[in-house]
Amino acid sequence: MSTIVAFSVSPLGTGESVAPAVARAVKVVRESGLPNETSAMFTTVEGEWDEVMEVVRRAVEAAGEGADRVSMTLKADVRKGVTDGLHSKVEAVERELDGLR
Repeated sequence: MSTIVAFSVSPLGTGESVAPAVARAVKVVRESGLPNETSAMFTTVEGEWDEVMEVVRRAVEAAGEGADRVSMTLKADVRKGVTDGLHSKVEAVERELDGLR
């Protein structure tokens, strides 16, 4: 099953800036080799269920280094027969927007 997961992680109790922890999590995702994108609020990763969830698990661990608690928000789209949904979903919306202009 093709899976797209958008998630954010934040350690608790480590000070005001979470940038170092988020960078550790994003590094895990990027080194996974899976298609991914990072925005201001979420990192999105695409692949098969087991491999995506393993990357998320490792990213949470990386973000939590030095913290006793980590908060995570996760949204997933699990779908049969889709490839490159990370881009094709956005392209479909862009086509619709073109029709509205």
